[in-house]
Amino acid sequence: MSTPSTPSTPSTPSAQASSPSSQPAPCSPSSPPTPWSCPTAPSSPSGPSGPSSPSSPSRRAVLATGSALGGTLIAGGLAAPAAAAAAPDEAGLLGRPDPWRTVLDDADMVWQKLPKTWYEGPYLGNGFLGSGIYAEPADDTGAVRAIRFNVQHSEVQDHRPEFGSLFGLARLPIGHFTLEPVGTITGLDWRLGLRNAELTGTLTTDKGTLSIRALVHTSRSVLAVEVTPSAGERGFKWVFHPAVAISPRADFRPLPDGYQANPPARVEKHDGVSAAVQPLLAGGEHVTAWRERARGSVRTLYAHVAHSYPRSTARDRALKTIRTTSALPYDGLALTHRAWWDGFYRKSFLSLPDARMQRFYWIQLYKLASAARRDAPVMATFGPWLESTPWPNTWWNLNAQLEYWLIHGSNHLELDAITRALSEFRDNLAKETPQPYRGDSLGIPRTTDPQLINGAQSPVMGYGVGIPGQNPPVPEVGNLAWALHNVWLSYRHTMDRSILRDVLFPLLRKAINYYLHFLQPGPDGKLHLPATFSPEYGVDSRDCNYDLMLLTWGCKTLLETAELLGIDDDLAPRWREVLAKRVAYPTDANGYMIGADVPFAKSHRHYSHLLAVYPLYEVTGRTPDERALIEKSLAHWVGFEGALQGYTFTGAASISALLGKGEDALKYLNELMTRFILPNTMYKETGPVIETPLSASQSLHDMVCQSWGGIVRVFPALPAAWADLTVHNFRTEGAFLLSAVREGGVTRWVRLVSEAGAPCVVRHGMAGPVDVRDGLGRRLRHETVDDGTIRVALRKGESALITARGDRPDLRIAPVRPNGPAPRWGLPAT
Repeated sequence: MSTPSTPSTPSTPSAQASSPSSQPAPCSPSSPPTPWSCPTAPSSPSGPSGPSSPSSPSRRAVLATGSALGGTLIAGGLAAPAAAAAAPDEAGLLGRPDPWRTVLDDADMVWQKLPKTWYEGPYLGNGFLGSGIYAEPADDTGAVRAIRFNVQHSEVQDHRPEFGSLFGLARLPIGHFTLEPVGTITGLDWRLGLRNAELTGTLTTDKGTLSIRALVHTSRSVLAVEVTPSAGERGFKWVFHPAVAISPRADFRPLPDGYQANPPARVEKHDGVSAAVQPLLAGGEHVTAWRERARGSVRTLYAHVAHSYPRSTARDRALKTIRTTSALPYDGLALTHRAWWDGFYRKSFLSLPDARMQRFYWIQLYKLASAARRDAPVMATFGPWLESTPWPNTWWNLNAQLEYWLIHGSNHLELDAITRALSEFRDNLAKETPQPYRGDSLGIPRTTDPQLINGAQSPVMGYGVGIPGQNPPVPEVGNLAWALHNVWLSYRHTMDRSILRDVLFPLLRKAINYYLHFLQPGPDGKLHLPATFSPEYGVDSRDCNYDLMLLTWGCKTLLETAELLGIDDDLAPRWREVLAKRVAYPTDANGYMIGADVPFAKSHRHYSHLLAVYPLYEVTGRTPDERALIEKSLAHWVGFEGALQGYTFTGAASISALLGKGEDALKYLNELMTRFILPNTMYKETGPVIETPLSASQSLHDMVCQSWGGIVRVFPALPAAWADLTVHNFRTEGAFLLSAVREGGVTRWVRLVSEAGAPCVVRHGMAGPVDVRDGLGRRLRHETVDDGTIRVALRKGESALITARGDRPDLRIAPVRPNGPAPRWGLPAT
C-alpha cells in the first residue's frame, strides 16, 4: 500500500544474493590486507559504559592509507570486520578510532524516560522474530509495575483465503512477556546499541534495580533477555500473555460474515520449557516456547516462535530450539550475533555533518536489518513488529517498493526479499490475475500475504488486481510493474544477468501484456488506456498517469532486456508500437494530472502521478520545459495541505535531489523529521507503517549519489551546510562501489571499483582538469564528456581514483565533524 487514506484504500504501506548469515565476510583473515580494506583494530564486543555516555565523531579513523599518486594504493574490496592482519606499513593505524564504531556508538538510541508506546520504545528483530519494548499501562494508582516485551513473527499468519488478505490471511498477533519487578518502577536508563543490536541498561524500582541485556539473535531467532537483579529485586518474574489470534483489522473494520477468531492458546509444560500453543481454525499452529535459566543471581529468558501450516509441527521445532539455545549463556549467544552485525554495517559507510540526520540514517540501517532478510516474508506495513493496525499484511501500491530502496546504495542486496518472493510465488500471481487473462498476463493485488495471495476480494477483505475500464472494483493495475522496477534496480546495482533472465523478463513480459489487452487506438491515432485507478486519489481516470508511466517504463525495459539477453521476442514490435504511439502523459496548467479525466486538485499524499519523474527517471529535466514541468508539478502536489503524510516529503526530497536542489531536499527531510518521525524513528498513520523512515534514507542517498541513465553522479544535491561528507562502498547502478570525500564544500577525491566491467561514466563535480589513476597509481586513460564528467574504461575488478590535477588528498575514510550538537533519538532526559 501506501498507507490507506480511506477504509477501502490502505496505502503508505532485490538482487538474488545469499542471506547475510551465509555470505562470506568481505574481508577475512586469509584476505591480503589492502589500504582500502579494514586496517583498524577489531572493535570490542561491549558497548559504551552507559546509555548517557557521549561519543563524538572524529576525523582520525581510517580505511585507506598511502597515496595512489605515489603508487601505493591497492585496489580493494568491500569493507568488513577488521579481521585481516595488518601489513607492516599499516601497523601504525591499529588502535586509531574505528569509523564504524564511532558513528554507530554515536547513533545509539537512549531512554531516560519511560517509553509508553511502540513508537517510543526500543525494538529488536532479525527479519522474522521481532520484539517491541515499552511499559505496561499504569495501574489505578498511577504506578507502572511491568515492562512489556512483545513477541511477534513475520511468518505467523492465518490461512483462510475465503476471508481475504486483511482478515483470513492476515498476520496474527502472538502475545507478549511482562517483566514484573518486585517494586514499582521509578526510572530507567537504557541504550539500544546499534553496533551490537542489543538493548542494555538498568530498570530502577522502589525496591532495587534490574540490569538488563536483550537481543533477538540474528540466526537462531531467539529473544534472549538477561536480568541481573539487586537484592531487593531477586523476586522479579516473567509472565507470558498470549494474544487473541484474530486479524488486527478487527479493531478498525466490521468482521466479514462468518469470520471468527481462532481458539485460545493453551499453555503447556515440557521438561522445564513452557509453550503457548495456538491452534488455527484452518489447520496448523504457531507456538511460542520459552525457558528461564539461572546462572548464579543472573537469570536469562529465552523465547522462540515457530509456525506451521497445514500440519501442526511447530511445537516440536520451538521446543527443540529453546532446549538447544538455552544451554548457551547470554555472552555465548551474543558472540555470533555481534559478529553478524559487525559484518553487516561494514559493507558501506556514510557520514555527514548533520548529527541528528546521520544518527537517523544509521538507525534505519539497523531497522532494515532487524526487519528484512532475503528469505523472510516481504515486509508487511509494520515490519515484524505487529501492533494494532488496519493494514495487517504487505501492501504493493507503494509500501513494499519504498521499504527496499535503501538496500541498493547501502550495499545490502543480501536483504532483497522482493526479487526472491516474486520469483518464488509467481504461480500465485497468475492465480491472482483476473480469470480471462491468466494465460498470458500477471498482476499483483494491492495487498497480499507472504506467498503473494490475496484470497477473497472486497473493500473489507482486500482488493485484487484491477481490470481496466471496469468499475467496481477500482484497485490498481500497475502494482506488479512497479514492484518489478525494484527487481530492475537490483539487476542494475549488481549487473547479475540471472536476475534479468530468471525473474525480471518473464514476469515483466506478462505484467505488460496485461495492459496490452486493454490498450486501444483513439480518434487521435494514439494508443489509450480505459479508466484505471491511481493510488489513492479515489476515482478512476482514462489514461491514468500511474499506469501510462509504468507501461512506458515496462516496454522500454523489456526491449532493453531482450537485447541484453539476445532474445528475439514476438512481442517486441508491439512494445515499440506502444512507445511510438501511446498518448502523452496528461498535463494541465498545474503540471501532471491524475489522468485525462482527473486533474490534480486536492491534497494527496501519494506521488503515483509522478512516477515518470521519480523513481523511474524517464522525465528528468533534460530541457528547460521538462524541468519547468517537474518543478510545477512538485510545487502543486505539496501545495495542498491536509492529506500530506510522511512519505510525501521523502518523495518531494528525492524529486528535489533529481533537480539538484539540495537545500529543498533538506527542507523536505527536516519537515518530515519535525512533523512525522517519532521518538524511536518509527512512523504511524493510524497504525505503524515502516516504509516512510526507510525511504527517507533513500532520499538522503539521492542527495549523496545518483546513478540513473548510465551516469554516476557524485554529491549531486548537497545543501551548503553539508560542506564535509564521506561515503564509502556506496553501490551504484553498473555495479560500481563508490568512495568519495568532500571537504570544505569541495570534492577532494572519488574512487570507483567496478564489479562487472560495465561502462563507467562519472560526474565527479571537480572543477578543472583531473588525474585518474588505477589501483597501483598508474595513469588511466579517460575521456572528458563535459565539464566535471569523464568516461573511463574499467574491467571487472579494476578501480579508478579521480583527483583534481596535481592534488594529493588524504585518502583516509573517517567520520566528519558535526556542525553542532543534536539530541539523541529515543527518550533522553533532555
